[in-house]
Amino acid sequence: MSCGCYINTFSRTRHFLKLYGLRPKHQCCPKHRSQISYEPRCIQVCQYYSSRFMWHAQKTVSTNNFKGKVDTGPGLKDFLTNGRLNPALENDFDERIPYVEDANYCGHNRKVYFETYGCQMNVSDTEVAWSILRKSDFSRANNVKEADVVLVMTCAIREGAEEKIWNRLEYLKTLKTRRGKKAPPMKIGILGCMAERLKSKIVDREKMVDLVCGPDAYRDLPRMLAVTQSNQAAVNVLLSLEETYADVVPVRLNQDSKSAFVSIMRGCDNMCTYCIVPFTRGRERSRPIASILDEVKGLSEQGVREITLLGQNVNSYRDTSEVTHTIGSTQLSAGFRTVYKPREGGLRFTDLLEKVASIDPEMRIRFTSPHPKDFPDEVLHLIQATPNICSQIHLPAQSGNNEVLAAMRRGYTREAYLDLVDHIRSILPGVALTSDFIAGFCGETEAAHHDTLDLIRRVQYNFAYCFPYSMRQKTRAYHRLTDDVPEDVKSRRHMELIGAFREGAQQLHTAQIGSQQLILVEGDSKKSEHDLAGRNDGNTKVIFPKVDIPSCAGSQQQRVVSPGDYVVVQVTSCSSQVLKGVPLYHSSLQSFHQQKTVARAQAIRT
Repeated sequence: MSCGCYINTFSRTRHFLKLYGLRPKHQCCPKHRSQISYEPRCIQVCQYYSSRFMWHAQKTVSTNNFKGKVDTGPGLKDFLTNGRLNPALENDFDERIPYVEDANYCGHNRKVYFETYGCQMNVSDTEVAWSILRKSDFSRANNVKEADVVLVMTCAIREGAEEKIWNRLEYLKTLKTRRGKKAPPMKIGILGCMAERLKSKIVDREKMVDLVCGPDAYRDLPRMLAVTQSNQAAVNVLLSLEETYADVVPVRLNQDSKSAFVSIMRGCDNMCTYCIVPFTRGRERSRPIASILDEVKGLSEQGVREITLLGQNVNSYRDTSEVTHTIGSTQLSAGFRTVYKPREGGLRFTDLLEKVASIDPEMRIRFTSPHPKDFPDEVLHLIQATPNICSQIHLPAQSGNNEVLAAMRRGYTREAYLDLVDHIRSILPGVALTSDFIAGFCGETEAAHHDTLDLIRRVQYNFAYCFPYSMRQKTRAYHRLTDDVPEDVKSRRHMELIGAFREGAQQLHTAQIGSQQLILVEGDSKKSEHDLAGRNDGNTKVIFPKVDIPSCAGSQQQRVVSPGDYVVVQVTSCSSQVLKGVPLYHSSLQSFHQQKTVARAQAIRT
């Protein structure tokens, strides 16, 4: 940055109004504080950090107009028409920064190595970041030791996740100091939620870190890396109210994989007391449905056989970009409430799910992570009627005790949650349910813990993600509650939660022995090169021998089994984690569904 100015605002629009006539309030370095209203270069810096569309001011009005007084500049109406960017300016849009030469944006084939920690959203974000850098002439390193730039996509959901990053940075620091003098200096960057939570504190603690980039600033990576070339640390952790990377086509890190993640929304508005996500990923906003469909079509053409729609709260998806389509206010599940008012208008998750599923009938569709409050019957009936939408639902409970749920601000009771489970299973018999649970939340007693164990045993989940509670700064729990459960008690309760869910999973899997299931083959088993691994409709891993099998039911022609194939497997044994079986024949998703429909009809007649 030319002057080191930093803008501290709550939203881009608010700063836009301030910059053009409403007394902008800046936080700047003392050296340039007095130059904000007079120095064109400072104005350009301010414009970049407040909003990318601010650069139209550079196109439309000479910076000389700003000398002397800012309040004579263009108004909001010069840039917006009916609440949207003026169409006359769209073709003139320029993301370049005037004080950074074009040559500095170029990566000059420098090699970038990505390390990704945390949830599936981080995997998706890594693919977005790589797409942006590849467009700027960076190349991909396959080994960390050969990389010129190492970017670590981080998680901040628990203290243990951050501790892994700090430990990893020690190793990266060693690689950086051992790098030969003839080679260009290695640059280390921290991306994602940990970057957003700690901001410049990361650079203060680890001087070897060159770059800190929040989840909404990946477009700025080429410029930030250009800044680090002059041995300056670059930090951009500005959250956005509208950034969804809708126009960025992610580049998959594993091109051979037959499954892919597609981000449909960012941020979260639920404000659960324990959760850091609203503070690291910002407010909830949905990606336009047209860009999602374009990405899914591209993945289908590449041979991807399964996609997972991603978001912090996918079933509250609401696309308002299509102004001609409006639907009534959001509908909550019975017995559920939320901290925000019902939203009006827009295309909802049911609309998106139906359109995505229709693109390729042979492509499986999953989604995660939903919130239990947003399960209208339309979603459930769509899953029932659409063969390629997997009959698997992630239903995070977090606790089975009403007092703990109230302290978490989850918006439902134990009874409402169990009623929803019964309702889902009445529409989708045999649905695979998974969940999240926190052990040792603030104020959790032994009786409350046993309520959670009882809920797990009653529901019987196919899988559950269980973690001991880790208090995070900025959350409501940090300011209002006391982390009063000892660590050893948290650990014990954590293991008891895992044991309870595995008991139920073992019973569910045992009941499936003898059944025939359609498996999407992923590749070789990690434990044996003689076995293959894949997943069934409920997302349970299935292991079976690597042998040639008939090309279809009743065929004498044998065919090799490859990743991306659909194979019918008869289950012969199981554990609480996996199913094992023997492959019978190749199939397709639609033909297997037809066979099941015919068999079900025959069973009813008999």
